[in-house]
Amino acid sequence: MRIDLHTHSTASDGTDSPTELVRNAAGSGLDVVALTDHDTTRGHAEAIAAAPEGLTLVTGAELSCRLDGVSMHMLAYLFDPEEPALLAERELVRDDRVPRAKGMIAKLNELGVPVTWEQVARIAGDGSVGRPHIATALVELGVVPTVSDAFTEDWLANDGRAYVDKHETDPFEAIRLVKAAGGVTVFAHPGAAKRGHTVPEASIAKLAEAGLDGIEVDHMDHDAATRERLRGLAADVGLLVTGSSDYHGSRKTCVLGEYTTDPEVYGEITRRATGAFPVPGAGGRDA
Repeated sequence: MRIDLHTHSTASDGTDSPTELVRNAAGSGLDVVALTDHDTTRGHAEAIAAAPEGLTLVTGAELSCRLDGVSMHMLAYLFDPEEPALLAERELVRDDRVPRAKGMIAKLNELGVPVTWEQVARIAGDGSVGRPHIATALVELGVVPTVSDAFTEDWLANDGRAYVDKHETDPFEAIRLVKAAGGVTVFAHPGAAKRGHTVPEASIAKLAEAGLDGIEVDHMDHDAATRERLRGLAADVGLLVTGSSDYHGSRKTCVLGEYTTDPEVYGEITRRATGAFPVPGAGGRDA
């Protein structure tokens, strides 16, 4: 089985619609794909309806968190999307995205970059606006050559010149909320140092004690040494190890299935979940 547990659609900051995402996942030879848009489950219904036969869809979300001043992302899988407390927290985070984006645009304007809210809103479309949309605007304006080049201290990286904080959930609270909604939690790309400061490994151990289920080890932002170190940490504190593409369509260079999760780990994730269940595709691959 080929299993990719971290992808994004146009419901947040990917360029594939949920329909295109699941069809592309099947076309890439994946057996299982998770849709984990930022702080939203809005793409789930479309993805479920479009999932081709032979592909299993795992519903989820990537939750924006902050620990001791450091931003981090928490992948949440197979939770009940209507559980009131978790739904309210996701909406709180999502509602803060527009004023945050406008704040970053204002900072960019002060730096001489003529980006506008109208341009960013056009790029975001119906998705939850985020930094990749602003980064795409910078590419359009010729400020940077690629979206990845916008995520530096000069521009949009954590603590970069145009960075603006947003409401982010305490990760211990996120773990509690997701578990109460029957879900499973995995710390996304915990060693992605090029994105900014990372959470110390001692804090990851504390998160494990609080019920964190796993960490995403095999990821494009982790070099070989980081993957080896994180794999050892996971073994020491009893965390599951996942691998994923973090696919965003054409917005990033990663491809579906670039990194994958071991079937036994996937099986354990599904065993632990009680809020929702993987959905076998019922449509045709060419539907």
